[in-house]
Amino acid sequence: MAAAASSTLQQGSNFTNAHRVPRTSSQQRIPSGLVRRSAPSSLCFRAGSERTAAVVRAAAAAAAGDGGAPAVSLPAALLFDCDGVLVDTEKDGHRISFNEAFAERELGVSWDVELYGELLEIGGGKERMTAYFNKTGWPAKAPKTDEERKEFIASLHKRKTELFMALIEKKLLPLRPGVQRLTDEALGKEVKVAVGSTSNEKAVSAIVSCLLGLDRAEKITIFAGDVVPRKKPNPAIYVLAATTLGIDRSSCVVVEDSTIGLAAAKAAGMKCIVTKSGYTAQEDFATADAVFDCIGDPPEARFDLDFCAGLLQKQYKLAIPQVFCHHLVQLQITGRPQTICWLMHTRFQLRKANTSECFLCE
Repeated sequence: MAAAASSTLQQGSNFTNAHRVPRTSSQQRIPSGLVRRSAPSSLCFRAGSERTAAVVRAAAAAAAGDGGAPAVSLPAALLFDCDGVLVDTEKDGHRISFNEAFAERELGVSWDVELYGELLEIGGGKERMTAYFNKTGWPAKAPKTDEERKEFIASLHKRKTELFMALIEKKLLPLRPGVQRLTDEALGKEVKVAVGSTSNEKAVSAIVSCLLGLDRAEKITIFAGDVVPRKKPNPAIYVLAATTLGIDRSSCVVVEDSTIGLAAAKAAGMKCIVTKSGYTAQEDFATADAVFDCIGDPPEARFDLDFCAGLLQKQYKLAIPQVFCHHLVQLQITGRPQTICWLMHTRFQLRKANTSECFLCE
C-alpha cells in the first residue's frame, strides 16, 4: 500500500452521521458526516469501534501536518426550528391539542397519527386546519362565509395554543438530546441564537422559556407565527431573522427537521443541518448540508458548533494514510450493512460499494 493518499472534501453537500469521534484539543478536526447521500439510498455513517476511533485520530493528525483544514470562523447565528427540533412536539403535543380543541367545540373531527403526518406538509396550524376543512368539508357548526370562517379558525387555533402551552408548562414534552448543549455552546461563544417557526409565537416562547429556562430565553430571539405573511417553505422567516439580527444570511446555520423547513433555509441562502424527528424520518433531505438523527449529548453527541462552522467553509484538504482503508466504516445502504473504505467516503465515490476493497488499494 502507498503510505498516504490525499483527497478533497467538499463541504456543503448532504451527509449523514451517527457518532462524533472524540478528539483532544490539540488535534485537527475531521469534519463529521463524511458520507454523501445519493438518492434514493439512505446512508448512515457509524464509527463505532475503538480501532476506528484511533484511525480517525491518526488521520486527523496527518491532516494537521499536511495542509489540513484551515481555521474557520464561527457562524454569525444559529437558527433553530422549533417543533421537531427543540422538542418532538407534533404527535403527542400539537396533534393532541388540536383534537382537544375540536372536541371542545364538538366539531366531530379527530386527526389520527397518520393523517396528521400528512397535514404537516402544510406549514402553520391555521393554514393546516383551513386546508383540511376545504378538502373534507367544513363542520356543521362552522360559519358559512369566508370572513367568518377565518375568524373561526383563528379562535380555534388560539384555544389549541392554550391547550398546547399547558402541556409544555407541565414539562410533559422534553427537549430533544443536545439542544441545550449546542445552545449553551453558541451563547458561550457569543454566537447569536434564534428560533424561526411557523408555530404560534406564544407556543414557541413557552417552549423556549419553560424548557431552556428564562436565563437562556432572554438571549434567544424568536421569530414565529404570523410575523411573516408567508410561511415555510417560503424563506421569509429566515430572511427576517437575518435582517433583524443584522447579519449576512450566508453566515447562518439553520437546524431543521422537515423538508419544508429545509427548503425555507436553503431558499434563504443558509446552511442547513437536519435532525430527523418522528414524523420526518423518511423524508428526502438530499439538499441538506448534513443529516443526523438528533443533535445529541456526550458520549453520543452528533455534532457541535465547530461542525457548524465547518459547513461555512467550502472545502477541507485531508491527507489520510492509505493503510487505514479497510473495514473502518459500516455503511447502511437500503437496509443492507456494507463495509466501505474511508478514502472512498472522502472522495464521495461509492465505487465497488458491495465489496470491502478500496479502489485505491487494488
